[in-house]
Amino acid sequence: METAQFEKWDTYLVHEHELIERAMAVLKQNLDALEQGRHDPTQLTRALDFLLEFGDKVHNRKEEDHLFPLMHQKGIPVEGGPLGVMLREHEAERELLARMMLAVPGLDTLSPEERDNFCREGMDYLRIRAEHIWKENDVLYAMGRQVLSPDEGAGLVDAFNAIDLAAYGNRAKENFLAMIEEMESVGKMRTRLVENLTPDQLHGILETLPFEVTFVDAEDTVAYFNKLDKPKIFARTRSVVGRKVQKCHPQKSVDTVEKIVEGFKAGTHDKAEFWIDMGEETILIRYFPVYGDDGTYLGVCEVTQEVGWIRRLQGQKRLLDW
Repeated sequence: METAQFEKWDTYLVHEHELIERAMAVLKQNLDALEQGRHDPTQLTRALDFLLEFGDKVHNRKEEDHLFPLMHQKGIPVEGGPLGVMLREHEAERELLARMMLAVPGLDTLSPEERDNFCREGMDYLRIRAEHIWKENDVLYAMGRQVLSPDEGAGLVDAFNAIDLAAYGNRAKENFLAMIEEMESVGKMRTRLVENLTPDQLHGILETLPFEVTFVDAEDTVAYFNKLDKPKIFARTRSVVGRKVQKCHPQKSVDTVEKIVEGFKAGTHDKAEFWIDMGEETILIRYFPVYGDDGTYLGVCEVTQEVGWIRRLQGQKRLLDW
């Protein structure tokens, strides 16, 4: 379990937003399930509890007790300004979460109309919180960086650490992460952004990438490559799928291939890179190990691209030319 220590106040808060977003994703999955007449009360309760106890009483408190007052002292207004908007959204969030927490124990006895209202309030919370996070990450924190000095920023980090310590002790950050991971593991539910994509969308993205991608699975078997029907740097046909990767390279390269794979499986290396000249082109070939969420070795990803044009770039290009 990896945890981070933060030197900058904005990085600190953005990281906490990421934890909150993971809990929001679990809440969204449970609301979707509830609309279909099923839900996991344990997971739902843990998600709401985390969003209230950590998202509001720890994260929001850091902003309300320390960041917002300091920004106000620096001339950023509360009334009629962004700080007032943030405070009103904090209040709306906590009111919605408090009502939902009270309703959870009786979910099984709610009428269809009451259950629909519960889901509607949950979706309202998710919408408000998502927009709130965007406003803070992209707008409010940028304003703070402009007006706060390095010493004031360091003071905020100290104040944030003190809140964590008071709420959850010396291992506060480890505890926050453990809560999220336990919440996600209940019912073996795991939230990944890729789940938002349809197979057609994922295929389209992989075909649009400006480089060639090949995936070799954990058994050293070629499982996938993109740009099947498009021109490629190295000619490749569907027949290579299902073949051992050692049989897809010249005999003189097999030892190198096996050394790369062995290094990735052992976890001693995290990349291998080569570049070669092909006529007037420069070809960059890179290999990366692929791991599952639990650290299980899944295979090797090969990325190939022509980079001569990148090496020839000069100056800057800031304007659209079409």
